[in-house]
Amino acid sequence: MAKLNQSQTAQLIWNHLPISSRINTWGEEIYFPIPVRAGEENPQEVVREGDLGYWPPGEALCIFFGQTPISTEEEVKPASPVNIIGRVEGDLQILKMMASEGGEISIERVE
Repeated sequence: MAKLNQSQTAQLIWNHLPISSRINTWGEEIYFPIPVRAGEENPQEVVREGDLGYWPPGEALCIFFGQTPISTEEEVKPASPVNIIGRVEGDLQILKMMASEGGEISIERVE
């Protein structure tokens, strides 16, 4: 489960739920295209494990659960700045299993 923050980007995504897509990975990041177009909103070049981000150039949702190919030992870095839209609540190991299996992902509202 994940919780969205109060950003405008998060609200746009909330309004488009449910969303289903095919999983892509980049290191320990799951990302997938979503039907939301948003510009930069306080974009972050460094994220934390468990962060949810929206990547404006790719119109994609990103779930960070570890190091990406350009991360350092101290920092988790997306390919380019992302809008942080929320956080995963719970065990990130589930994401690691999903990423290794590939396949589909569905995001839906839980109120």
